[in-house]
Amino acid sequence: MSRQTVIKTKGLEKEFETGKDLSLKVLKGIDLDVYLAEVLIIVGPSGSGKSTLLHLLGGLDRPSGGRVLHNDQDLFALTEEERARYRNRHMGFVFQFHHLLAEFTALENVAMPALLGGASLRSARRKASDLLEAVGLKERVRHRPNELSGGEQQRVAVARALMNDPALVLADEPSGNLDQENSERLHDLIVELAKTRGQTFVIATHNPDLANKGSRVVRLTDGVLSASK
Repeated sequence: MSRQTVIKTKGLEKEFETGKDLSLKVLKGIDLDVYLAEVLIIVGPSGSGKSTLLHLLGGLDRPSGGRVLHNDQDLFALTEEERARYRNRHMGFVFQFHHLLAEFTALENVAMPALLGGASLRSARRKASDLLEAVGLKERVRHRPNELSGGEQQRVAVARALMNDPALVLADEPSGNLDQENSERLHDLIVELAKTRGQTFVIATHNPDLANKGSRVVRLTDGVLSASK
C-alpha cells in the first residue's frame, strides 16, 4: 500500500551570494518525500544546510532552483501573501528558541495562529486550552513565558505549532536549549503527537536521542541528502 506524501522536493537547490562573482551552493538537487504521520529526522554537521532546508520546506525562503510541493501545491507558485496564508493554515513551526510573546499568557500565545487565521476568540481559546492540556500544561494556561520553565515554554511552542491542525510541523533543534530531562519529555511528546494526531514532523537536530526516536533519519552532507546508517 502506497503511503500518503505530505510534502516533497524535486531538484531543490539553494545558493547564496558570498561576494562579487562568488557564491556558495548549500543544497544541491535535493529530492525528498515526506510521508503522513512520520517523524523525519535530518542530521548532519553544522553548516550543512539543515536549517536552510527547513526554511525552504516551510516557504520561509525561496530556492535557487527546484520545487517544493505541499499536497501537490507548489509553494513558490504562490505570491508571498498567499504563501504566508498557506503556511498559517497548513504548517506549524518550532524553533530552538520558543519565540513566545512575553506580554501574552500561554493560552494567548497558543491561540494566536487561529486568531490570525480569522477564528473567533471563543473557539481559539477553547482549542488552545485543549492543546495545552494535551502537552501537559493544563494548570499553566494563565502563566506568561517568564513564569514558565524552559521545558514548559517549549511545550507551549509545540502547542502553538499545532493550533491550526497543520499537516506538517517543521522543527529546528527543538530541544537544543533544554536539559536532558526536558529534552526527553519533548521528544516523547513529538512522537506521541505524530502517532495520536497524525501530524507529520520534519526535525533538524544534532541530538542522537531524538534521532533514535524518529521514524526515519536522513543525513545532509555537503549539500547532498542521503539515508542515514
